[in-house]
Amino acid sequence: MPARSGRTLHRFANPGQFLRLSGVVLPWLFWAGGLLTAGSLLWGVFMAPGDWQQGDMVKIMYVHVPFAWLASAGYFSLAMASFVSLVWRHPLADLAAAEIGPVGACFTAVCLATGSLWGKPTWGTWWVWDARLTSVFILFLLYLGHIALIRAFDDPTRGYRAGAILALVGVINLPIIKFSVDWWNTLHQPASIGLTGAPTIAASLLWPLLFSAIGFTLLFAAIVVARTRAAVMERRIRSLLMARATSASGEEVAA
Repeated sequence: MPARSGRTLHRFANPGQFLRLSGVVLPWLFWAGGLLTAGSLLWGVFMAPGDWQQGDMVKIMYVHVPFAWLASAGYFSLAMASFVSLVWRHPLADLAAAEIGPVGACFTAVCLATGSLWGKPTWGTWWVWDARLTSVFILFLLYLGHIALIRAFDDPTRGYRAGAILALVGVINLPIIKFSVDWWNTLHQPASIGLTGAPTIAASLLWPLLFSAIGFTLLFAAIVVARTRAAVMERRIRSLLMARATSASGEEVAA
């Protein structure tokens, strides 16, 4: 059974199979993500009540919180792709990691920006170097470092290997982000939703937040899949052009 499962996973990781499967899945990801995101934002902004302390300013959480979740989740998926790349040397994992990086960096940047917009009226400052904010900023730098590192070598394989090592080392920052508000005294509030306890957020605010998170997650996946498809097709076209150039050069030498 394990061997059969491994062959199945390898089959779906084949670039040709990936293009066929992702071509079917991608429109559904975009449409479902777009509709869920738009509907949940309309629900949260115009129908959900404001907070008794923060008023309508709390509604920025319908963007900030999903982007914060996806900043960490995106980096975890980047690390998993890097692990597959290092262990099995699969080229599709390299391409996926390279395309996750820019998307994750953008989501982290929006997380930091919306957090500052939320922090100014709540804390009285745009930024404070507390544990949560600092660790998320480090996450943003890790994304940028990965993007730069995989492009820093003339040999793409060396860049992918170096980027994969950085991605795996940077995983240590994820539990720091998650538990920083529990380990240290920070301005950032503790998590309102957990796996072991009841949510501390009102249901009227919770449901649009959850649907918003699902919608943005589907959009994140759709963007990564679309970018990876483009990267696979670009590599195929480049290989085809190189093969034609080599063939033409051989014919000229023979003549």
